[in-house]
Amino acid sequence: MINSIVGKEDQVSDVTLLNPYNPKDFKDAKFSVLDIKATNQDGKRFNIEMKLNDEADYDKRALYYWGKLYTEQLKESEDYCQLSKAIGIHILNFISIPKVKKYHNVFHITEQETGEPYFTDLELHTIELKKFSSDSNEELSDMVLKVKNALDRWLAFLTRNDLLLTDNLPKELDDQHLKKAINVLNVMNFTPEEREAYEGHLKFLRGEANSIKKAEQKEMEKGMKKGIEKGMKKGMEKEKINTAKNMLEKNLTLELISEITGLSVEQIKSLRQ
Repeated sequence: MINSIVGKEDQVSDVTLLNPYNPKDFKDAKFSVLDIKATNQDGKRFNIEMKLNDEADYDKRALYYWGKLYTEQLKESEDYCQLSKAIGIHILNFISIPKVKKYHNVFHITEQETGEPYFTDLELHTIELKKFSSDSNEELSDMVLKVKNALDRWLAFLTRNDLLLTDNLPKELDDQHLKKAINVLNVMNFTPEEREAYEGHLKFLRGEANSIKKAEQKEMEKGMKKGIEKGMKKGMEKEKINTAKNMLEKNLTLELISEITGLSVEQIKSLRQ
């Protein structure tokens, strides 16, 4: 989802959570995570916040949390050059920028007259869900008509996941990452009995995967053993040949050389030739 929001220069291949809460995995838990701090593989930091309701001075709040995300990188006596770009992503279930029709807006600090970006470490994204879908009775076919890119797919999930089934997705929404998100949401909605069955099945699948892994390791070890034995046998044959050559140079009889080295008389005749 991050990659569908940020630019090419900020794409991520891995994410580490900086605030690793230990919430329960299902919706009946009292604890809900709405604010996630993360860092990617090259040190850029992200604050991903989801807000259900409008609050006074939300713009100031967004900037305040961006400031904390940026400044908390440095410990005492560390150099400013170690600061990495900080990106705020705010997914809002209300209209925050009424004068702009598009749902995704990106903010930087730029020079007033030329628009030249200078303080490039600041980037804030606002995503207003109501601008994508405000009708709770919207049909899936109407939703699909809006989907033009990866971020549209994620907004379809965030606004109307109740319409989405992993085994019956329109081609516009047929994405492996979206399917994974739908499956996670389905697990969160399990009854205790369904959850127990699901976890039992996961345990079985993990056991099967572990058995396959062990079998593969045994085959690999078996192959290595054969390779070593083959190499040793080849080395012994080479040693026999060298011994036979030395004996031929000393004019020992073919029968005696064969008896000592284990090579046949015909093999020794070939060596002599």
